[in-house]
Amino acid sequence: MTLQELVSILNSTGLPVAHSHFKNTESSPAPSPPFITYLDDGSANFFADNKVYVPIKNPTVELYTDKKDLSVEQKLETALNDNGLPFELEDEVWIESERLFQQIYNITL
Repeated sequence: MTLQELVSILNSTGLPVAHSHFKNTESSPAPSPPFITYLDDGSANFFADNKVYVPIKNPTVELYTDKKDLSVEQKLETALNDNGLPFELEDEVWIESERLFQQIYNITL
């Protein structure tokens, strides 16, 4: 699976999706929560004969909500499961300065 396919799966949740962050401008304000961001921030490539034999990406998907919302979490997790994407919930954090909950999912592509 490619990163582009992952983005399509994230978009299928109906939630706003952006790489890294939403750019907040006058003509295009950042969305209200819930929303999703993703980062292509790691790999676990399999090497053989001094080459990348099997490329493996480990993107991080972050779900932001202004309150604990099990139905939104389930929507994201169902989209990942339905598309055969194994994930681990790394952490749930309350970001006081933003007044948002952040759910961090690690995914293997």
